[in-house]
Amino acid sequence: MADILTADYAQATLRPSPNYGARRGTGGITMLIMHYTGMESAEAAEQHLQSPESMVSAHYVVREDGAVVQMVAESARAWHAGESFWQGERDINSRSIGIEVVNAGPLRDFPAFPHVQIAALVRLSADIIARHGIGARHVLAHSDIAPMRKIDPGEKFPWDELALAGIGHFVPPQPVSGGRFMARGESGRPVEALQSMLSLYGYGLEISGIFDEMTESVIRAFQRHFRPMRVDGVADASTIATLHHLLAALQAL
Repeated sequence: MADILTADYAQATLRPSPNYGARRGTGGITMLIMHYTGMESAEAAEQHLQSPESMVSAHYVVREDGAVVQMVAESARAWHAGESFWQGERDINSRSIGIEVVNAGPLRDFPAFPHVQIAALVRLSADIIARHGIGARHVLAHSDIAPMRKIDPGEKFPWDELALAGIGHFVPPQPVSGGRFMARGESGRPVEALQSMLSLYGYGLEISGIFDEMTESVIRAFQRHFRPMRVDGVADASTIATLHHLLAALQAL
């Protein structure tokens, strides 16, 4: 692994971070993980990602004006995912490229992502996906892989816009309405079936038949990504129907 950072993405400027290591195993790069910075500014976020004391980093930062900064070589293991899981994989850092999208998140009541920023993110993501052959269902939110710890990039992240540009796996969310729902504290075969569907898609949770804290957190993560109109951890008819449609759409991938 080279000590001198060179650009993997031609439009990126370089701002090297010392926080990286060697990728582990032989599985290659199979995932693209989206984050928001959750800090007051791009400069503050990039300084944090450069600080040896922070022990965190990402391969890229996409600023609000659309500028792309590369901080870690794609060949290296950046420290962005933390304790995480997807489709049986626990060392997500070794299998992924991490992109930090500059957005203050809860510091400013979850501001919208500027169009110019998302356009730049689409171009960067398309380039990464093409070079590494990353599948659509492996373009993920940090909250998808760490639902008990993380909420980024949040329910205002425009997954639908990315999908229209060919980035990620997405189906139109079903409208929120009444009907049967499941919530924390319930148990039985319907809960077990729900957990099985979420696990089949890739989420990490025990198939116990008990709607516990982990199940609620996974439902929230699913809603943030795929049914963002209401993020409450309740498996209502809209959430379950969207999950069914998403699983059915896997056959087309």
